[in-house]
Amino acid sequence: MRLFRRSIFSIILLLCLCLALPSVSASPIPLRGVVEGFYGTPWTHAQRLDMLAFMGRQGFNAYIYSPKDDQYARAAWRVPYPEAQRRELGELVQQADRAGVQFIYALSPGLDSHFTGPGREADLQAAEAKLESMYALGVRRFAVFFDDIKNKDAAGQTAFINALSRTLRTRHRDVQTFLTVPVEYYYADMQQEDVAKPYTKVFAAQLQPDIQVLYTGDGVVVPALTQQELQRAETLYGRKLGIWWNYPVTDYLPAKLALGPIGNLPQRDANAIFFNPMQYPELSKIALATGAVYAKEPEKYVPEQAWRQAIAAQYGDLAEDMALFAGATQHMENAWAKVGPQDDQVLQQAIAQWQAAWPQGGEAAERSRLSLDAQLQRRLTACERLQRALPQANPEAYKECEPQLMQWHGLCETARLGLQLLAPEHQGVPVMQRKVQRSQFQNQCRHLADEQAHAVIGDTTLVPLLAYINRTLLRI
Repeated sequence: MRLFRRSIFSIILLLCLCLALPSVSASPIPLRGVVEGFYGTPWTHAQRLDMLAFMGRQGFNAYIYSPKDDQYARAAWRVPYPEAQRRELGELVQQADRAGVQFIYALSPGLDSHFTGPGREADLQAAEAKLESMYALGVRRFAVFFDDIKNKDAAGQTAFINALSRTLRTRHRDVQTFLTVPVEYYYADMQQEDVAKPYTKVFAAQLQPDIQVLYTGDGVVVPALTQQELQRAETLYGRKLGIWWNYPVTDYLPAKLALGPIGNLPQRDANAIFFNPMQYPELSKIALATGAVYAKEPEKYVPEQAWRQAIAAQYGDLAEDMALFAGATQHMENAWAKVGPQDDQVLQQAIAQWQAAWPQGGEAAERSRLSLDAQLQRRLTACERLQRALPQANPEAYKECEPQLMQWHGLCETARLGLQLLAPEHQGVPVMQRKVQRSQFQNQCRHLADEQAHAVIGDTTLVPLLAYINRTLLRI
């Protein structure tokens, strides 16, 4: 009996000690930041300065300078930067230092480099000179990228970057490890039947162990990257891989904005992650702020919560309206890319309920029509408030989203008109007046369809709704 009491006492004591211990939070991803790696108009110098300050406030610790359309880093990489651009790069390095963000300069020489043969030595010297010029500006971490090129000389590319890394780190003891992106940078392209392709096999085997490889997941733009998928790719490569996450980048669907949260990423074990943003830096901050929350505590990350907090912090009194707008344009999808939450799921549900009830007629159909109309009116009101107030509250954000706001307004307004034409009381309107109104509705639909080429929004909600209303009107 005494032994039993002693055991119970020991268990209670152990439980008390466990409760008294501070909770252990998830470890942050060591290298976490933004890669300016999109195609299209690069950010301006002022926008980069602002983004670096924002990154520091959010807790990011790294920024990769790799705009695809900076000719001195890619297409004309051998050419030295003009003095004015050198000064700007130096200012960026200083701003990054103040923000606690590592500035990583990425060279992309693969379009025309000679990795073997007589031109190799000259190109290696040109690359060394370019990186040395960046070192003189204060850069201490570098990257050499081989993404989106045709040359699959894995041995030549690894020898090239290995030599650059060795040379700079021998000359300068404070140069840190390099990063790279191989030609085969997503899992589907790295392997066949889970066996590494020849390029990936050689690249993984011959690359120096301390050079960080970045990859994008199973594809270039994918809806998720699971813990198992990350581990599978690392097993294939024989090393830890960093993540280059292509959200909120929109260069493959430039007319649409990606304003949702970062989501569906590994909850542990990642050693580096970089988010590729849109060409619109101010609007990119919504998703990037959620990415910062994820990267600091992956195991505790809740996308919707982080998203609402980011919008509240960035848009203040306009947060509720901005959340409705941002929620309407967050899913990105084409023939080869799919990422981001579904657009406006509340509106999608209201549309589905009305479409299910409408053919049956009666009170249920009318209730669902009125409910859908109320959702549309709510979005129309939010849009009008943003159009009035956002130019003063956040002029940069307004400039970046003005076309989509106008399109959203037109889509909501036209959808409401279409629902009014299907209202029971509308059947008493004279036939000629009904024809005129239907013609007006159809003309607005055609105009909005033309505008979708320039400003995409509602492509999975409002656009299909207008098409359904139009088909219904033709039948009655």
